[in-house]
Amino acid sequence: MIDGPYFVLAVLGVLGTGLAAGVFCAFSTFVMQGLAALPPAQGVAAMNAINTAAVRPAFMLVFLGTTVVSAVIAVVTFVLWPDEGAVELLLGSALYLFGSFGVTAAANVPRNTALLGLEPGSAEAAGRWPAYVREWTAWNHVRTGASAAAAVAYVLALA
Repeated sequence: MIDGPYFVLAVLGVLGTGLAAGVFCAFSTFVMQGLAALPPAQGVAAMNAINTAAVRPAFMLVFLGTTVVSAVIAVVTFVLWPDEGAVELLLGSALYLFGSFGVTAAANVPRNTALLGLEPGSAEAAGRWPAYVREWTAWNHVRTGASAAAAVAYVLALA
């Protein structure tokens, strides 16, 4: 079993990745379905409001804090290479850094930015809304799975 700073980092990793997975899972399983059921103007307006509200300290602490913890775990593991749990620690870090943070930056945020630029009641917004929901949700499924798998990897490092 790992101990010392690795133990603390791995516990923080489990907590952060698990919380992120829960948020992403909620969006994938019911929030986006609820928004998709709204008329496009209301769905676009609601999603823009959600995206604006998400960039607040509570969620950013979980999302970006877990990104920092995952990066620290990866660097410390590469530099010190512990006798136990190294593969699991690196796997958990890679899953979160690429599958959650990376996907967010490369896929979800650009879609959010484009949506924010649309007038909710416009014909353009109505035309783009179904594709936005479908694509955003598909990428969110990736974030959900990657975050959950990262949590499992960090738990296995603790075992």
